[in-house]
Amino acid sequence: MPPLIKKALFDFLIPGGLIFAAGFTLFRLHGLPHWVDGPVQVFPLIILAFGFFFGWYLASSRLILSLVVLVLADRAVALYSPADPESSGSVFFSVAALLVPLNLMAFSLIKDEAIATWRGVSRLLLVLLQPFLVFWLARPGQAWVASSLQQPLVQMVKTDWIAIPQLAILAYAGALLLIGTRFIVGRHLLDSGTLWTLITSVVAFQGVLTGWSPTSFFSTAGLIFFVTLLQSSHRQSYCDEVTGVPGKLAYDEAVAGLGKKYVLAVVGIDQLKQYGSQRGKSVSEQVLRLLAQKIMTAAGAGRVYRLAGEEFLLIFTRKTATATLVDLGAVRKAVEETDLYVSRRDRVWEGEGETRKKSGDERLPVTVSIGLAAVDGTIYSLDLVTKAAYRALYEAKGEGGNRVKRGTVSTESPTSRSTSTGPVMAYSDF
Repeated sequence: MPPLIKKALFDFLIPGGLIFAAGFTLFRLHGLPHWVDGPVQVFPLIILAFGFFFGWYLASSRLILSLVVLVLADRAVALYSPADPESSGSVFFSVAALLVPLNLMAFSLIKDEAIATWRGVSRLLLVLLQPFLVFWLARPGQAWVASSLQQPLVQMVKTDWIAIPQLAILAYAGALLLIGTRFIVGRHLLDSGTLWTLITSVVAFQGVLTGWSPTSFFSTAGLIFFVTLLQSSHRQSYCDEVTGVPGKLAYDEAVAGLGKKYVLAVVGIDQLKQYGSQRGKSVSEQVLRLLAQKIMTAAGAGRVYRLAGEEFLLIFTRKTATATLVDLGAVRKAVEETDLYVSRRDRVWEGEGETRKKSGDERLPVTVSIGLAAVDGTIYSLDLVTKAAYRALYEAKGEGGNRVKRGTVSTESPTSRSTSTGPVMAYSDF
């Protein structure tokens, strides 16, 4: 399975799928052990408290608004029984089942920002006005509106086993399709969390027929979104936004613990500037994203980081320059053997030979140049080691690219140092 698909599946299943599976296993059981009753009772309050706090702290109105929608839906289901199709409780249930997917879909389309902004407050007011709309629909004078919301769109043989009205099912299907497409294209963790939140809320509504506690499942939905937000915030802090590999903060933590023996390598994509200037930023970012996974897979013992630009930094701890050649050679070869194509709409995709080439798609040859510098017992500043690796990288690019070169760490001043980097060797000469 390609690395990008593996990563997408991991992002989709962890943590949302894991939390959903745990909640579904626990809360659908009848007659829970006595010692579980206490934690289950306070579970919703804990989710609300932590969710509102971190939503405020992380400036995420999307989390706060989603929690408010789930709370309102839970109260509509818990306080107004939908057992009687002619009762107002059935209206509350039907409208709540319709509003949950519509709201979550709307939140996914707007920019996430602090709830204290005027836009955040206006969105919160719009959500808080929705219960008044539901009360208005539940009035006898609006029976025709409520009835239309509950009417089946397609006549089916038997619908007794479905608690959610067909109009709400259609809204859920549209929300799952839209947000699922956004996740596949953008790989945003919050979209993955929203998908599992939608799925869990469906179980909460449907569970009314089987006697499951809707509050427990709505709380599980809130927990999924809350944990996903924390994961997304952590990834934004520690990972590069374009490629998903560890970023500057993770790199700073890694170099702080380097000892007296390590290798620093700089991997630069030879054609990236050319593709960026000819085809635009979108193409160059897609190339970066695809090759980042190749480099991480082939790097072996090396830890990969991206700070900015077209380069990746690799750190090999407690390794000599000679010992890293196998991994760096594997990186160079893996990129060279990658078949990338760009469509007329500037979508970059990976093929498997000419048989995968589509009509009109253009092949994008890609290679990397690698410069490395080693520290083996002698204490050098990280700045000197980094400069030596970059000098070797630039020499590799100057000789045509697609090669590995080693630079010598020098403590001489720029005025007294010669222009040569010392005994620099090509990968084939190592």
